[in-house]
Amino acid sequence: MFAQWDKKDTPGAALGIFNDGRIIYARGYGMANLEYNIPITPQSVFRIASVSKQFTAMCIAILAEQGKLSLDDDIRKYVGEMPAYDTPVSIRHLIHHISGVRDYLTLQGLRGMGGGYFYTPQDVIDLLSHQKELNFKPGDEYLYSNAGYFLLAEIIGRASGLETAEFAEKYIFEPLEMNGTHFHNDRSMIVKNRASGYSAVREGGYRINMTQLEMIGDGGIYTTIEDFFKWDQNFYNNKLGKGAQDLIDMVLTRGKLNNGEEISYAFGLNVGTDRGLKKISHGGSFVGFRSTYIQYPDQKFSVVIFTNNSISPGGIAGKIADLYLAEQFTELPPARQERQPRQQRTPQARPEPVALSASQMRDYAGEYYSDELDVTYVISIENDTLVVGYGRVTGSRITAASTDQFRMGSQRMEFVRDSQNRITGFIMQAGRVQNLKFEKVK
Repeated sequence: MFAQWDKKDTPGAALGIFNDGRIIYARGYGMANLEYNIPITPQSVFRIASVSKQFTAMCIAILAEQGKLSLDDDIRKYVGEMPAYDTPVSIRHLIHHISGVRDYLTLQGLRGMGGGYFYTPQDVIDLLSHQKELNFKPGDEYLYSNAGYFLLAEIIGRASGLETAEFAEKYIFEPLEMNGTHFHNDRSMIVKNRASGYSAVREGGYRINMTQLEMIGDGGIYTTIEDFFKWDQNFYNNKLGKGAQDLIDMVLTRGKLNNGEEISYAFGLNVGTDRGLKKISHGGSFVGFRSTYIQYPDQKFSVVIFTNNSISPGGIAGKIADLYLAEQFTELPPARQERQPRQQRTPQARPEPVALSASQMRDYAGEYYSDELDVTYVISIENDTLVVGYGRVTGSRITAASTDQFRMGSQRMEFVRDSQNRITGFIMQAGRVQNLKFEKVK
């Protein structure tokens, strides 16, 4: 399974398999650092991206147990910079991704500031405080949002009086003796045994793919396979907070929507079933790192994979579970459609772009400003094509799907007209950011 990574000239992965209170397999594959030829080991320290969210949620649960906050508190009690929306956003809403708060990584991307650019936690708070609308009424829907867990980290710091990284160190990492684990909120910190992140390049080889960002909560944990084993075991014998099982029960409690529907997302973990067995899981992906964690609690079996390249480990973790638990699954897997060879597949029909006349294109050309992003999109005509530039992004092509309906990559733009049929702006739908308004200013 790991042959493609088990080389001296590629990034790779660290694998841990835990069963019945023991690490039954732990090994590194490939290189932690290609510049100095340092191999990956079970002691290599990886950024685990969104697998970090369960640690943030545990900090919130501990604070709730301590009586320093309530899960139903309005987040503005702690983060007063946030707007007063029609329906208050609670801490519980943030935990289960049912808040409607727009995703800050998506917002920064729409400003032309992707993961390769530096901005501070205060910049993120300022950005979120300018969002006049939510994606939906809190509690009505589920939509994953990194902003929610970033805000949870802010709440942890303000409710506890400690830096969030300090709180996690004192109340999680020290009690569990996770000595190689920390929230990485200082880009200048020296991290011993750190694996570097990489991305493959089309011409062959790899390039370093790291980040200077210091945001934590939605991500930011650095840890090892051996340390993660200690975290995994705490689900069976809790040593955190008051040491009660109630704390574990809390973090495994799934969210509920306003209509009473239960969702699979609990406290930074997905809680569901797999072929009749209870399964807890989460994945992570950021810059040159990928991670996955799956636990079958009734079988006391877990698989953890951390990688320092862009290959997703989720499928491999599933195959490992299949091998070990084959005789314990009580249901058949969902039926899968047999995959055809690529050359035999029928291409999926894509809607043809609508052709626009020169006068129509001139109608859409102009400058559009979003005060929520504090950015101007400049739509212009280049080689008989509409293109848009914004922030540090230039020449992104937009295509018409129908009258006043456009696409820019995966984003949708709906242009708005006044009673004289003049374009006054557009509304953007961008996955984790919905109904973002732009006004035509020129």
